[in-house]
Amino acid sequence: MSMEPRLVEVRNNVLKQNDIFARALRERFREAGVLAVSLVSSPGSGKTAFLEKTLTLLQPRYRVAALVGDLATENDAARLARSKAPVKQILTGTVCHLEAAMVQSALGGWDLNRLEFLFIENVGNLVCPSSYDLGEDLRFVLLSVTEGEDKPLKYPTIFNSADVAVITKSDLATVVEFDEAAAMRNIQAVRPGMQVFKLSAKTGEGMAGFLEFLERRRKHSRASAAVSR
Repeated sequence: MSMEPRLVEVRNNVLKQNDIFARALRERFREAGVLAVSLVSSPGSGKTAFLEKTLTLLQPRYRVAALVGDLATENDAARLARSKAPVKQILTGTVCHLEAAMVQSALGGWDLNRLEFLFIENVGNLVCPSSYDLGEDLRFVLLSVTEGEDKPLKYPTIFNSADVAVITKSDLATVVEFDEAAAMRNIQAVRPGMQVFKLSAKTGEGMAGFLEFLERRRKHSRASAAVSR
């Protein structure tokens, strides 16, 4: 007897349960007026360095916090804590992605009304996270110049599930002979009209434009929430 129907049923039930938690989280974020942003990428894309830079630059002007997922270590949380923003680690064990229930549990003890931005760094993976809604307002997919220009073509689902693409480690583009035009074509081929930021957490190149985008989205989100009340 084939096990496929049973596996499909279990998967559908898991995703349905996740969606219930995600809807509840999205409502909590909306009511609190906090912009929730998740980051997805493959390992080594510079996701943690990028988030540390983002937290460090936002923290003097906004109330920011971060949740960070990893399979086994708390190294990323310790690194992000250098930004002086509140940070919590989510250890997933053998699970290769964050789920909405994990996020909800990690938020225990935090007053969302005291936050303006919440960042959720997913486990380094371009496959599993695409299926799991975390209740976020925005999902960013990161692609480093060291990974090659064809990543969007190899992992189209994650690019289709994200709102914005970020090309990281731009300071290494010349050294690794990164073809920016090809990368942009591939992103647009998978997700036409997708907004793309190219930046470097090391040099700060492109960070100002990215932060301005976040600030605009937060204002828009708060305005929409006020109208719906």
